[in-house]
Amino acid sequence: MSREATHAGTWYTDDRKKLDGQLDGWLADVPNQIPGIASTSKTEPPVSYPVKGARVIIAPHAGYSYSGPAAAWAYKAVDWSKCKRVFLLGPAHHIHLRGCALSKLNEYETPLGDLVLCPDTINKLRITKKFTDMSQRDDEDEHSLEMHLPYIYKMLEIAGRSPMPKLVPILVGNITATQEAEYGELLAPFLKDPTTVFIASSDFCHWGTRFGYTYYQPTSSPSSGIQLGGTTPKDPPIHESIKVVDHLCMDAIETGSHQAFTGIIAQTRNTVCGRHPIGVVMAALEVLEKRSSQTETGRFKFVRYERSDLCRTMRDSSVSYCSAYAVLPEEEEK
Repeated sequence: MSREATHAGTWYTDDRKKLDGQLDGWLADVPNQIPGIASTSKTEPPVSYPVKGARVIIAPHAGYSYSGPAAAWAYKAVDWSKCKRVFLLGPAHHIHLRGCALSKLNEYETPLGDLVLCPDTINKLRITKKFTDMSQRDDEDEHSLEMHLPYIYKMLEIAGRSPMPKLVPILVGNITATQEAEYGELLAPFLKDPTTVFIASSDFCHWGTRFGYTYYQPTSSPSSGIQLGGTTPKDPPIHESIKVVDHLCMDAIETGSHQAFTGIIAQTRNTVCGRHPIGVVMAALEVLEKRSSQTETGRFKFVRYERSDLCRTMRDSSVSYCSAYAVLPEEEEK
């Protein structure tokens, strides 16, 4: 059974040639030398793309007219040279899910070509009894997974991977920090495999009354944050406050501490829709770092930050899009 590309033709074009050209264009717009943009990465020298050993990314999942260009900065960073399997973790937007769920389907369609799922890996996860199964309807309703599929197909095609690597989609529900750590521990052995790429699907701040989030933070201290009522602040403007809050989250992620990330989310309530997939992947990276002979391995580096609009009044709204990568060098455990 195949998952239909249900968002093709609305969230992105269903025309194969046009879609291929759009992806080519966005990838071409990404420079070959990239500086970091968050607290840790911006102090380091720029890196050359693709980044050797980069097997983990955070990338957005909005309609391509909004987040397609930003996602290219993450996908172009990946070292696809050894890839045989791709884990894709996305948040559940449409169903009430207190754990994580797996797909029951065999293929995921894209206008560029189909991606085959990895039944062996999915069955290994299923027998842990830690996962439920998505219905086909729930699978096809969820955009957080689908919006990554054309990019995955495109990058594997560019890399000339043959046979085409297989996909392991995981829908992550509204889980606790403890559950994130448990799923991270479970997925760490798969993440350690040098032929596996992990993708955490997430947009960042959803700001505005239509999202129920009007948090305003005039300084970099979370303790200064307030929920706006009818008054529009001007110093700093709302969009600068949004940037501050998003960068607090990016800075926390770059520390490599799962607890630091969940802590800043708890303080600011930032509406990072993929906070749970990010949390699971961060927890898995922490497991590998503790077992590593090197320090500070698998730390995310943020390279792109965009917003759909610059909010200035309470009538405005915006969604933020971030791209990051993490390098996992091949090595022996301690």
